[in-house]
Amino acid sequence: MKCPYCGLVDRDKVLDSRPIRENLAIKRRRECEEERGGCGRRFTTFETIEELEVQVVKKDGTTREPIDRNKVLRSLQIALRKRPVSVDSIETAVEEIERTIINRQDKEVDSREIGELLMEQLKGMDQVAYVRFASVYRQFEDPTQFRDIVNMLRRQAGKVKIKD
Repeated sequence: MKCPYCGLVDRDKVLDSRPIRENLAIKRRRECEEERGGCGRRFTTFETIEELEVQVVKKDGTTREPIDRNKVLRSLQIALRKRPVSVDSIETAVEEIERTIINRQDKEVDSREIGELLMEQLKGMDQVAYVRFASVYRQFEDPTQFRDIVNMLRRQAGKVKIKD
């Protein structure tokens, strides 16, 4: 570490370390050591994990923007509005989606892929919210599309198909 006062490198000692921001970073109090040729002054450093900045490729294929956790969260909240799902469950779903995207270690992710990950999470959380989201995301244009998705959910749950 370079002392911000005298500029010496690796002539400091750590006096105190403590986790901050819910254990996502470490704050270290350091002292430039006079005995090793330093100035003896104290300074603070912060250590965080360097995350891969993922860009979302929009539907048009040319527009890119940084991934926004809040957009994913809002999408889930809208689909789950007035449904019996806890805030903790929603947060866990957002974290799972983030983890899936980051673990791929790609610099870009297609917006359609994020939509599919959202649908997968919703399917396990609340089927009504899943149908809501799917109807908007897949741009349903007639009632038969609703019937088809409900039938798919019933088949997966081992139930009987809805009749026309």
